[in-house]
Formats: sequence, structure tokens, C-alpha cells
Amino acid sequence: MSKYLTPILMMASTLTFAQPTMMKNDPKRPIDKISKDLGITQDEFVTCFNDVNPSPQGKKPTKQRERMNKSVLLPCLQKVNSSISNNKLDSVMDKYRP
Repeated sequence: MSKYLTPILMMASTLTFAQPTMMKNDPKRPIDKISKDLGITQDEFVTCFNDVNPSPQGKKPTKQRERMNKSVLLPCLQKVNSSISNNKLDSVMDKYRP
């Protein structure tokens, strides 16, 4: 290894980058921001989202998929925070849609 490459590799190994918290089954959405906007914890959002079936990466969900997912997600979220409306959920999810 050259005398120049070693210091560069050492510097690169110490750099860290802040990454938004992502969900395991929908890695493009920042759950920390979504849950904050909905007024719930990240764990509560993840629990409610576990049975949601997101569209494949880069594809817009069909209306049928949207309805199915919302029928799972919205009632669960409303049990946690009854002030979450259909419009609020749409607004927040659209804001962070990949």
C-alpha cells in the first residue's frame, strides 16, 4: 500500500454520515420524521406499518394497493393517536413518499 493511500483510508474509516431511520419493509421512508409528523413514536409507527405491503421500489402504488394498505394502517394509527385523520395520513405519507 502506498504511503499516500494509508492516511486516506484511515481518514475515510473515521467519517460517519447521519442517515435517517428507515423501516425494514420500506427502506425509503424516514420513520423518524413520519412518526413525529403524526404525533406518535417510531415504534408505534413501525408496529402499525408491519402489515402494510408497500409498492416495489420506484413504482407508484395502484389505487387498490393504496386502499388495502390504508385499511390496515389507518385504524392501527388511530388506536395510538385518535387525532390522525385520513387526510393527515395522506399528507404525511405523500410528503415522504420516495
